[in-house]
Amino acid sequence: MSNGRDKEEASFNNNLASLHFWNALFVALLALSGLLLFSDFWRSILGEARAWIRWLHIIVGFAAIVPPLLYLRLVSRHWKLLEGKFWQRFNVLVVPLLLMGWLVSGVLLWQFHAVGPSLSNVALWVHDLLVWIALPLFTYHSVTRLRWHKEPERYRSKMDGAFYTRKAFIRAVIGGGLTILVGPSLIKWIGNLGVGQELQAINKEDANKLLPAPQPLAKSAPPIGGGASAAFRIYTVTKLPSFNNDNWSFTIDGLVEEPVRWNWEQFVALTRSVQVSDFHCVTGWSVYNNTWEGIPLKDLLEKTRVKAQARVVKLYSGDGVYTDSLTLKQADIDDIMVVVMHDGKPIPNHLGGPVRLIIPQMYAYKSVKWLNRIELIDEEYIGYWGQRGYENDAWVKG
Repeated sequence: MSNGRDKEEASFNNNLASLHFWNALFVALLALSGLLLFSDFWRSILGEARAWIRWLHIIVGFAAIVPPLLYLRLVSRHWKLLEGKFWQRFNVLVVPLLLMGWLVSGVLLWQFHAVGPSLSNVALWVHDLLVWIALPLFTYHSVTRLRWHKEPERYRSKMDGAFYTRKAFIRAVIGGGLTILVGPSLIKWIGNLGVGQELQAINKEDANKLLPAPQPLAKSAPPIGGGASAAFRIYTVTKLPSFNNDNWSFTIDGLVEEPVRWNWEQFVALTRSVQVSDFHCVTGWSVYNNTWEGIPLKDLLEKTRVKAQARVVKLYSGDGVYTDSLTLKQADIDDIMVVVMHDGKPIPNHLGGPVRLIIPQMYAYKSVKWLNRIELIDEEYIGYWGQRGYENDAWVKG
């Protein structure tokens, strides 16, 4: 009987250890892929690989639910074994709740087209908040479950007659690791909520050097929208380009009667107007009440006398890589604007300036940054993210 109980106990412990391993592996993959998607530095390096990392993140997110589900058949016995161990029981309760919160908020972000920006904004905030709660907790739990921690006498290291205790080591790993890796990202996340937005703007100097600077209209300064509600998250598929008077121009060509090419001085002299609109990203965040100053796209196209056979407006970014398109009918929407100012200030290069497109009724991947060329063509064109699985028509729900 004793051997039978020993085998059952060993099997139980092995099952727990296996589930713990897979849970830790999935959480590590989620944390790594999530931070790669969040980091400005890695966005510029990874480029289009971010689309594959995003799908990896989604797939691993669903897979991460499997270990907690399998754990349900062991939880009753495990709970009894943890009698009198408050923190271990606390961990048993909290980890599934965190994973479920991640799953639900992640699904809402994944299905952004169905749920709309309001719910996506909340889901992203919850998703991010759970990361900053869960990562330190999971890191601490993983470190304290290592064999050298559970059996410190066997793994003690000696130097100059002093011993490194497990407490000292844990403090060094968790304190140093979280400060170096998690701290800056957490500060940045708080900045994205709108706290410290002015400091964030000051720290990001505009690398564009174009003169003369556009002078804001009366409705832009102060901005009639009251100012943007939060900071923008900086996304790019290339390194941030920058421009000056010598390397910048704006062209409209293709199927038009009168192709045009403006230099900077000519472009900023064009008559501009002002609008207030919201800005929605497919990753779940929004910036509300932006005051944009620029030229309606349909007004620019009218200057060129578009030919009858033209069907599509192809849009080129000054980064030399990114493109997208609109149908000619879509391009006639009143609030689609080629903008040079945001909230009364020139648009810096990290936000897509000196000139970018704004399409309030579509998600932001259609609002081409560093816009410097528009071509009228007679056939359908699928843009950069459309070629990588995004919908070509990016309408925002509601």
